[in-house]
Amino acid sequence: MARVPSAVVAATGLVGGYGVARWTKKRQLGGAVLAVAGAAAAQQWRKQAGGKAAGALSAAYVAAFAGSHPLAKKVGAWPSVLGVAGAVALASWAVADRRG
Repeated sequence: MARVPSAVVAATGLVGGYGVARWTKKRQLGGAVLAVAGAAAAQQWRKQAGGKAAGALSAAYVAAFAGSHPLAKKVGAWPSVLGVAGAVALASWAVADRRG
């Protein structure tokens, strides 16, 4: 079975978490999607790039989630979420997936 790149897992967690929260009107459900994908990506990051890289990428994932909120006030919700998801995906690819 083909491995899903951690960049895809992380970006999907950010976009999917927001989408689920928005469409179900249940923020907790969106948060669960965000958390599960983040944990799965962190596990891949640790295996592929080590603990320090996994810690840094996990911090970037959380910062992207937090940063998307004020950014959304300037550019809109979906552009904000897609932008931060793209940034996390790029960082994930550069640090972990490119090696694998």
